[in-house]
Amino acid sequence: MTTWINNNKEMQKTYSFPDFETAMQFMQRATPLITSLDHHPEWTNIYNKVKVTLTTHDAGHIVTDKDQELANLLDGVYAQMINYNL
Repeated sequence: MTTWINNNKEMQKTYSFPDFETAMQFMQRATPLITSLDHHPEWTNIYNKVKVTLTTHDAGHIVTDKDQELANLLDGVYAQMINYNL
């Protein structure tokens, strides 16, 4: 799995999946967890890839503990999907 790129203003990562449907399942599985954190990513989906950018807007567009917590959550959803063959 690729690591997060962190430049102190934002964190970025691209998740890859076997197909479009699985990429969308990742986003759908992550959505309720993201909502519970009340910290939402900027993300895009192009076919089998989901690109995620994390930054804390209300802290002046810097990386905070909220971003790290969300990154860990997303990595967990991804790992669970991969470990259970999606």
